[in-house]
Amino acid sequence: MKRRDFISNSAGRSAVVLTNPSAIVTTQIKKPPIRVAHLTDIHIKPGKDIEASVAKAMHHAQILVPEIDFIINGGDSIWDSLEADKEKTQIQWDLFTSMLKKEISLPVYHCIGNHDIWGWFIKENKPENERQYGKVWVVETLQMKNRYFSFSKDKWHFIILDSTQLNPAGGYIGKIDEEQLVWLQTELALVPKENFICIVSHIPILSICAGLFFDKTEANGDLKIQRNLMHSDFFALKKIFNNYPNIKVCISGHIHLQDELNYLGIRYYCNGAVSGNWWKGSFQEFAPAYAMLEFYPDGTSKRYMQNY
Repeated sequence: MKRRDFISNSAGRSAVVLTNPSAIVTTQIKKPPIRVAHLTDIHIKPGKDIEASVAKAMHHAQILVPEIDFIINGGDSIWDSLEADKEKTQIQWDLFTSMLKKEISLPVYHCIGNHDIWGWFIKENKPENERQYGKVWVVETLQMKNRYFSFSKDKWHFIILDSTQLNPAGGYIGKIDEEQLVWLQTELALVPKENFICIVSHIPILSICAGLFFDKTEANGDLKIQRNLMHSDFFALKKIFNNYPNIKVCISGHIHLQDELNYLGIRYYCNGAVSGNWWKGSFQEFAPAYAMLEFYPDGTSKRYMQNY
């Protein structure tokens, strides 16, 4: 090699060496997103196939998808305790908690689903005087600090709501109660404006899937959105949300369908169901799945559905 060529080539290599460290530093100081696995509507109950499928979903979230910060359980962890007696309810919770302990080592934050509530629909010998009646059982079993609560991670604040309320006339309603509403307004006001907020509810606050659940229209052509399929207090919540532009994401389950809406600067993600069609394959067009969510330092987010 001629000396002139060696100098030329060496200069080229030096340029690479000089420019690469900057690129490396830039890559290293760029803050990664918060990564969250949202598993909702697991609906576990005794059965070899169901238990194996739940274990597979949990294992997939824990092991096969890297760099997860924590897991959010979106509610309806068990098949049903609204109508189940004490013995059947205990069997379901024992199964869920043992599976969770075996398959998950990451932090898990729980949300209450309608089927996690004990005794509301029991008609004979209603256990209203039992200490575990209603939401007490699920709160204690999952060691939740309250039926609604919040926590923070980096620049994001996560608010977990209790969105299932008893309808005195029968059934349940998607909404938050007055006590919770006061707490929510106080909570929102305490979050620094430069931080971002994600609100988690079992029942969607806003979802087009709520109108598609029955896979048909009414006789007059209207879509039907029942108050147990979407928050009946949506307009009241919207007025509150409009005062807080740092609310960026709302996530939910309940419908067993998937949608993604961008409404007034908030992304509403309805994240299907781990159980799909209640362990009978796909519900409408959506296979059993859970969501992977990324929350970025600039307030943006992304969702990826995992058909485990």
